[in-house]
Amino acid sequence: MARRSSLTRPRFRRYGDQSSHLSHCFSVRRLRRPETLLKQLTHTSLKKAAKVLASEHSELAFVYEKYGPPPLWDRPTGFATLLHIILEQQVSLASAKACFDKLTVHIGEVTPDKLLTINDIDLKTIGFSRQKTAYARHLAEAIIEKHIDLDHLHTLPDADAKATLIRLKGIGEWTSDVYLLMAMLRPDVMPRGDIALHAAYQKLTNAEKRPSSDEFIAIAEKWRPFRSVAARLLWHFYLSERGRRATGENVER
Repeated sequence: MARRSSLTRPRFRRYGDQSSHLSHCFSVRRLRRPETLLKQLTHTSLKKAAKVLASEHSELAFVYEKYGPPPLWDRPTGFATLLHIILEQQVSLASAKACFDKLTVHIGEVTPDKLLTINDIDLKTIGFSRQKTAYARHLAEAIIEKHIDLDHLHTLPDADAKATLIRLKGIGEWTSDVYLLMAMLRPDVMPRGDIALHAAYQKLTNAEKRPSSDEFIAIAEKWRPFRSVAARLLWHFYLSERGRRATGENVER
């Protein structure tokens, strides 16, 4: 059999018989009903939603057929994870992880109180920029002074949870989106401005240029109500094409 070109966009395989196909269609409709829409991704619901997306969108079908469903990358909720995501802004995830690991060695468990015991010189030595030092201190103080309750975010819809986070200094759309997607495991979030996602989509669709942030957010509308799953499929493709293992907690760029 001739080897399929990497640029070929295969149609997602239909199930072997009519009854299984009808069962699949029923399952898709059920997943999309307002009363049964996912509140939080699990390993099982991630696989089901990935299969639904692959059955409807050829670019995601290519990823699903070549590499399988994506892992359920997740992180614990709370201050430490949000701080870690702030450190990941505009740098490689490897650099951010190295900085966070040094912080952990320095203070142990990363909590707002412990963060505020470190002076700016030590934070700079650990790898914090002046700007991220200010963001980290502001976040720690906001939690201690109860200006924000990260546990309360679970009770809010996506838009309100995101708006609550964005009110904090140093937290923009990408940071809040990644927190909702990775820590809160919300099923319908698309991180705005994520270059890896843009690059993956460009390669999958043979586009001449990488989509802008606005263009990509508009493109992602077709993946509702599973945009988080589409993002995971695209990250899965991005990593796998670069020969990296698409497993574990974090996505490496």
